[in-house]
Amino acid sequence: MPEFATSLPSVTGSTDLAQRLLSDAGLRVGFERRRGRGAGLNPSGRFEPFSRSAFDDGWNSLEDLPAFRTEVQGESARTIISRNDSPDISFEQSVNPYRGCEHGCVYCFARPTHAYMGLSAGVDFESKLFAKRNAAELLEAEISKPGYQPKALAIGANTDPYQPIEKRERIMREILEVLEAANHPVGIVTKSALVLRDLDILTRMASKGLAKVALSITTLDRTMARLLEPRAATPARRLDTVRQLNEAGVPTMVMTAPIIPGLTDAEIERLLEAAATAGAKEVGYVLLRLPLEVAPLFHDWLQQHYPNRYRHVMALLRSMRDGKDYDAEWGRRMSGKGPYAMQIRRRFEIAAKRLDLNLERTKLRTDLFRAPRGAGVQLALL
Repeated sequence: MPEFATSLPSVTGSTDLAQRLLSDAGLRVGFERRRGRGAGLNPSGRFEPFSRSAFDDGWNSLEDLPAFRTEVQGESARTIISRNDSPDISFEQSVNPYRGCEHGCVYCFARPTHAYMGLSAGVDFESKLFAKRNAAELLEAEISKPGYQPKALAIGANTDPYQPIEKRERIMREILEVLEAANHPVGIVTKSALVLRDLDILTRMASKGLAKVALSITTLDRTMARLLEPRAATPARRLDTVRQLNEAGVPTMVMTAPIIPGLTDAEIERLLEAAATAGAKEVGYVLLRLPLEVAPLFHDWLQQHYPNRYRHVMALLRSMRDGKDYDAEWGRRMSGKGPYAMQIRRRFEIAAKRLDLNLERTKLRTDLFRAPRGAGVQLALL
């Protein structure tokens, strides 16, 4: 199976050009090899000086390549709490138990972070994963430090803490045990029904005002969801998870994220109606974001699965992004600007008001926090 190496321009330039270059370089991954994966490309990371790609030499050797398998590598993290000062994000600190995500959502804005590991934002992101197995230990140490000020921890803001490998790793379960023992508030975002495994802890924390859970639902169309988010729970399963959390007394929210103009925006009202029926009291949305390598990956996905909508979807998106695939400016990156962005916003607001959603926002308590008697805490005198 021959390979070639060639310099490849950064995908931070024109995304249309980047997409053409990636396709010309032979980086398309065969369907059978990537079955169950979201991305159709596996380009080299943007920090790599060369791009390597397999190509067929006429002996049909590409057909002999094995399918991509999920590989999990332990990562010994040095710190676990990430701080955020972005003015358009509602949380100030977060925890990410994993790097990469097996759910394989093709639009995931976290994909470019895999470049820091020398890996691709494409299929590598969803098949070569890193588990921070010392996360709970680090968390206990960090919230035990003198002077630590408790603020709600966001988990799932980057990659999903309840992706399939969590069944075996159980890192999220360990994190919740630390937080419950310390009465530390937590907000979780996930696309997985696996969150119900930890319903016992979440119910106890919620009874004290210490926990809330948001389910991210992009579409109610099962077929489209399978293409967009191949290893996430079905939309119906996610709505049932909202119902079970709500019945157990855990405050729930539904994030209709991302809204993809020309593809999923027609479902806004139906999504909110389904969320309200399932018992959600809060809803939110984020417009599709295509930073760095995500743009060519999404272009490729759209052309493969919805070629007749490609021009329309991208034209609408660019009309809200100053003619670009992505605008990183704070305050606009989440919702865009212009007439079409305003229309989406008003439709969302009107539907939420009609359904009595967002009447109140669940505010998590911080006054119950007590530092664990662990690392960094001086033992009390007997």
